Amino acid sequence: MSHRLRPLRLFLLSGVAAAIAGSAFAQQPAQQPAKPPAKPPAQAAQPLKDPIVATVNGQPVRLSDLEVAQQSLPAQYRSMPLQAVFPALLERIIDSKLVVQEGKKSKTNEDAAFKKRMAFVEEQVLQDFWIQREIAKMVTAEKIQQRYQERLKSMPAEEEVHARHILVSTEDEAKAVIAELKKGTAFDKLAKEKSTDKASGAEGGDLGWFKKSDMVKEFADAAFGLKKGELSETPIKTQFGYHIIQIDDRRTAPPPALEELSDQIREELAREAVTAQLDKLRAGAKIEKFNMDGSKAEAAPAAAPAKPAAPATAPAKPAAPATPK
Repeated sequence: MSHRLRPLRLFLLSGVAAAIAGSAFAQQPAQQPAKPPAKPPAQAAQPLKDPIVATVNGQPVRLSDLEVAQQSLPAQYRSMPLQAVFPALLERIIDSKLVVQEGKKSKTNEDAAFKKRMAFVEEQVLQDFWIQREIAKMVTAEKIQQRYQERLKSMPAEEEVHARHILVSTEDEAKAVIAELKKGTAFDKLAKEKSTDKASGAEGGDLGWFKKSDMVKEFADAAFGLKKGELSETPIKTQFGYHIIQIDDRRTAPPPALEELSDQIREELAREAVTAQLDKLRAGAKIEKFNMDGSKAEAAPAAAPAKPAAPATAPAKPAAPATPK
């Protein structure tokens, strides 16, 4: 067996699915599916919907078995086309079948501890299926859209500016740049030549659109204090150096698109849906709790009787004689 597939055996023996499977597939290069022939044979049979892709001591392994197994892999591999993980996943299934066959020969599946764990696994799978189906029923596109509209109402409109800057190390350098700009030298030309912020400098100092909260306070206060087309008259000092700022435009920030918030909203609605269903199940169930040794838990002690209420007002003390001024 290839050294790249050995971690799959460890996966089967350790049961640590995500970590070991992820390691194995990280070592196994993704393979592109073979290109179909330019002209299929004239009498080519239709491909089976669920073909047998291997046999292990006569036991068939079908393509659907690999599709199910892929869902137990880490997210990065679940999202890949099945063709990309097919070779390594098939080896994993073959190893799994061999171990299972050997376990049945040795009657491991008749062990009491095995049966107890199997019952637990079955409950976990059943729980997962039930939750996913409840979420599918209750988290609909309409509800996501409705929550999105509610979210927009709670988001106050924010102002944004589209600005450029030139960043230099000293105040004297900044003043010299401002003088050149006032003489008519193009801002983007000086940004490319003199700005120590090489990323924005390569773009003519362009910082794009940003909100006030996106920048350090000194820079944000100066930028948002300028009108469209204005240039900062004096250098703005921040922890990064000295800035010269030019405002290209101002606007009210557009609200975030549904696509930007949909995953967050879906997760929020799913959590609410499951919590509501669990509350409903608990309300209709008879639940008893016991101590770790199985003994009946003692009832919580009754609350102590309330002390007699103090009089509304305490007797007034005799007034002290007035002190002469």
